[in-house]
Amino acid sequence: MSLPVLHIGNKRLSSWSMRPWLALKKAGIAFTEHLIPLDQEDTRERLLALSPAATVPVLETPDGHIWDSLAICEWAAEQTPSLWPEDKGLRARARAITASMHSGFSALRNELGMDLQREHAAIDMSVACWADIERIQALWAHVKTGEGPYLFGTWSIADAFFTPVATRFETYCVPLSTDADAYVKTLLADPVYKEWHDAARLETWDAPFH
Repeated sequence: MSLPVLHIGNKRLSSWSMRPWLALKKAGIAFTEHLIPLDQEDTRERLLALSPAATVPVLETPDGHIWDSLAICEWAAEQTPSLWPEDKGLRARARAITASMHSGFSALRNELGMDLQREHAAIDMSVACWADIERIQALWAHVKTGEGPYLFGTWSIADAFFTPVATRFETYCVPLSTDADAYVKTLLADPVYKEWHDAARLETWDAPFH
């Protein structure tokens, strides 16, 4: 059987692609990655050929194509259940905080775009963006188990969804609470994330057509 193919956007920019990439790597699921540069003249055409959503990421499997970061992560968890906490109560909370990130925090997303080649510097942010930052820290404090460095002790899909947030906090020099700062440092020191980061730093194209 051929390996699944994960179609991703630029590692420098695509936070949505990073999440399932991390989950697949952590799960030990062998896959091939295929990068589709974003913001090129043929990007939408190439994405439409993969899914009606015309977005990255897309996981191409022998059973069909799966789009959406969370759906791909859930597919990975079906193969490797340890991607979610074993305890059913913690598992439900992990899914809840992951869903919060998946569907919310639009001000933070819009104002603090992920760019792993951007010079680290603070910028002016709206009240809405600061509110998102405070809500994220409150969520982290609410679910943190204290039994390990990650939100639920060991690494889970919840941590995959907040790793791109950690990069934003670092890039834009966002002041954080002591506990939140420690968690960000944990996410960014993770060797699997560092593999993504190092590849992102080597990307050379930056030619949007619009």
